[in-house]
Amino acid sequence: MKMNLPNKLTMIRVILIPFFVVFLLYPMVDYSNYIATGIFIVASLTDLADGKIARKYNLVTNFGKFMDPLADKLLVCSAMICLIETGQLAAWIVIVIISRDFIISGFRLVASDNGVVIAASYWGKFKTTFQMLMIIVLILDIDMEFFDILGVILTYVALILTIISLVDYIVKNKQVLNEQN
Repeated sequence: MKMNLPNKLTMIRVILIPFFVVFLLYPMVDYSNYIATGIFIVASLTDLADGKIARKYNLVTNFGKFMDPLADKLLVCSAMICLIETGQLAAWIVIVIISRDFIISGFRLVASDNGVVIAASYWGKFKTTFQMLMIIVLILDIDMEFFDILGVILTYVALILTIISLVDYIVKNKQVLNEQN
């Protein structure tokens, strides 16, 4: 199968995940957390780029529709699980965030079976943005009170946006569940 540029960018994001995890969890060189942060930022930017390119040049594919959100979840979930390991993020917060993603994925699967496409909402985009900012600040682990406070604020904003976006999806798409009865 010949891959277009957006799908290649998605695959690059997936390929970067193990490198990100290794530099974050197994610091082999000084400033491994900065290297991990750089890898995470590059991977996050591929998410932004692949969607824009796919829509602008009409390169949307079924592969991309499936792999892009999966690659995003793999990247963000890997980062948050690593941050539990490093003691920078509480497990319960990660459980709430990952649970939301499973619920929405299930919703989308049920909707898809009924021929309904559930598009990403602005709440979901805000949630993703704040999750990524939270991850970057926590990985950098800059030893300054300002960054400690910023990390806490971003964590709770990401958590709140996760819950709001879940409620938004459920309210806007409750007919999907009603059709299953």
